[in-house]
Amino acid sequence: MYCLTDKEKILGMIGLVARAGKIVSGMDAVVEDIKKHKIKLVIIAKDISDKSKENVQYVCTNNGIKTIEFSTMEELGNCIGKKNRAIIGIKDESFSKRNN
Repeated sequence: MYCLTDKEKILGMIGLVARAGKIVSGMDAVVEDIKKHKIKLVIIAKDISDKSKENVQYVCTNNGIKTIEFSTMEELGNCIGKKNRAIIGIKDESFSKRNN
């Protein structure tokens, strides 16, 4: 019997939120939606560059948005059906609260 790991479950949930149209990905798109107060949570890939991580964390901190570092760019991209994604903005309030 095969059991999903917590990581696989979270990636699956991110994929569901993506299919519901409640995410945005990519630095520029996420930052733009943060400034429009549409983003509830930002997921940052663990293998993102330090400069990019600092930039997005600065914007999130200034706008009161929680960030979490999770998984790799490849895995985040795969779970939303895209190529590598370093940053994902979650627009869904219920999902963002699940990961606190």
